[in-house]
Amino acid sequence: MKPLRILIVDDEPAIRAGIRKLLAAMDDVQIAGECQNAAEAVSAIRRNPMDLVLLDIHLPDASGLDVVRSVGIEQMPLVVFVTAYDEHAIEAFELNALDYLLKPFDEDRLQRALDRARERLTSDGHQQVIAQLEKLVANYCPAGPERFVIRKTDRYEFVSSDSVDWIESADNYIELHCGSKTHLLNETMSGIEQRLDPRKFLRIHRRHIVNTSRILAVHPLAGGTYEIEMQHGVRLTSGRNFTQAVRLLIGRC
Repeated sequence: MKPLRILIVDDEPAIRAGIRKLLAAMDDVQIAGECQNAAEAVSAIRRNPMDLVLLDIHLPDASGLDVVRSVGIEQMPLVVFVTAYDEHAIEAFELNALDYLLKPFDEDRLQRALDRARERLTSDGHQQVIAQLEKLVANYCPAGPERFVIRKTDRYEFVSSDSVDWIESADNYIELHCGSKTHLLNETMSGIEQRLDPRKFLRIHRRHIVNTSRILAVHPLAGGTYEIEMQHGVRLTSGRNFTQAVRLLIGRC
């Protein structure tokens, strides 16, 4: 039997190591590579032939579905999505009959996912997956919070998510920048990123998330990064690991 060539895509080194260890114990499996973000995944998929991608939904520079959009559904290998508990994601995958792995998972669950992938590597099975993936990409977008609750000394303030221009990390807190006002929220960047609506907010740097409706212009910089010009005169520079996310935003992929 031809080995199943698999690409592992996850931003957590421990998760990648765990998957690698599980795969090493299986027959007829070959690891085609590992990626820690969406940009690396898109490049690896375009560059190397592979049968299956174990693709994390939440990546630091874009979502797993953004990877699918960028590569193109017709060119995308089979996908098994990897996710932490996310009821919206799981419901979407189940409705479209696509496989997913819920962290943490064991060898038996991974083996079932690989067996299912092999069954779908026939031409008829792959065409069915393409149709299902098209529906998922078109329809799945987890709704983010409509408002944030900010605790003050003597009251709680409600801040609409639509009023947020950009978000900045501040140690174990985040700052919500809303015009001339700044609100401090007891939340981490990774935590808030997973809760935000990806149709409205984009992470451009390890310290910055922007409301895309507040962007006035995007200026290319030397080295492949970008300067994001926001309303109210703020200019933020994208991080190198988030270049692909900005390119997806401006439609250059």
